[in-house]
Amino acid sequence: MSTATLGIGISRLGQVSVNVHNLERAVSFYRDTLGLPLLFTTGDLGFFNCGGVRLMLTPPEKPEFDHPGSVLYFVVADIEGAYSQLVAKGVKFVAKPHLIAKLPDHDLWMAFFHDTEGNLQALMSEVKRSA
Repeated sequence: MSTATLGIGISRLGQVSVNVHNLERAVSFYRDTLGLPLLFTTGDLGFFNCGGVRLMLTPPEKPEFDHPGSVLYFVVADIEGAYSQLVAKGVKFVAKPHLIAKLPDHDLWMAFFHDTEGNLQALMSEVKRSA
């Protein structure tokens, strides 16, 4: 999609914010359990690189913002392998990886889990079918 298509010049998603109540615990989860590269922490904020999109962990600024965030869909090549590794690290999944949709040239698989702060997150894999 070109910037002309987007009208105001948006070219990509730059940052996503996830609410946390315990920054140290959340940083450990996203860094040590999910394996995302920690960029830096400052004050009560933590920043990660997620494939070129910055992920910010932050406590809610006001009571009305204190709710689970949007679901982040982490793309993995091998969803069964990633699922097994995370289960071994104590991650609690809602369900095992399952087929979401059969698309023309690939199958879409997902597995949903909760982070240490109660936010729903997901693994996502687009599996090409043999020709």
